[in-house]
Amino acid sequence: MTDEFNQESEGEEVVYALAASPDFAKTGTCFSARQSGLYRSDDGGETWKSVYESLTLDMPLVTTSVVVSPAFPQDGLVYAGTNGGILRSANGGETWEVAVLRTPSPLVSALAISPDFANDKTLFAGTMEDGVFRSTDQGTEWVFWNFGLYDPNILCLVVSPDYQTDKCLFAGTENAIFLSRNSAHSWKETSFPLDRGPVLSVAISPNFTRDRTLFAGTDAHGLFCSKDAGKTWQPVPGLNVTSSINALLISPEYPTKAEILALAEEQLFISRDDGLTWSDWRKDIKFEGNPIAVAAPSGLSAGSPLLVGLSTGSVVLI
Repeated sequence: MTDEFNQESEGEEVVYALAASPDFAKTGTCFSARQSGLYRSDDGGETWKSVYESLTLDMPLVTTSVVVSPAFPQDGLVYAGTNGGILRSANGGETWEVAVLRTPSPLVSALAISPDFANDKTLFAGTMEDGVFRSTDQGTEWVFWNFGLYDPNILCLVVSPDYQTDKCLFAGTENAIFLSRNSAHSWKETSFPLDRGPVLSVAISPNFTRDRTLFAGTDAHGLFCSKDAGKTWQPVPGLNVTSSINALLISPEYPTKAEILALAEEQLFISRDDGLTWSDWRKDIKFEGNPIAVAAPSGLSAGSPLLVGLSTGSVVLI
């Protein structure tokens, strides 16, 4: 994964991550994190503009992750993870503040935001080699503990939808999946099989408090599911893939609508029966480049828009 973040192919510009405004259906506002920086679109991905102009950079700033505030239309808060720190903007990307996490500066591989961000002002940053950092002031100051986090190479982060009460988050690493029940102060390794890493993607049920469901995508060993908050894991045999599962999305109406989207083997697969069977998201779509990142601004129901970031730097709205 670190090689992927630092590798630049001739004539290509990878889209590492995507984030859409909560009012995407109305405004079309979204962001793409790329090798050359962070870009904003206000027309659903048709056109893009760099938002790093105010930084007057001497060279492109590789941007590996991006998240927006749940109240982005009102507060304009957007966060970008880079090879060296975290950038924070309170005006949709017009100007930026730089948060240096520590020296030497780590590569920020993942960002995750509290669903109760408006009240707790909390977000998390996963890094390569330095574990997880946390901010409780909307991203100005960052601290870390990482007690019990024996693998500090973080590839993905997810926050419980009930974080306000349970303080839970999960981190996927090169060798395991870790759980924190106290806002990243300390961590405990789950029972995810050690010989099935790296864990590239983790998705958490929006009904997690009751159904305790997680899905985890691996680099070469397929998809796994836990129905007991990570205590036990079982392979999902319906998705028979052996290459990287780079992204997973769960329907916001899960489990009423048991829909799961997986980006695997350079294809998009959808299951509408909790992983039992899978099919192509859209058989008629042929991408000019390999899909790397995906975002579903309006959920996974049939006909909902889907943003797909490609290895060529392009973003496709389907």
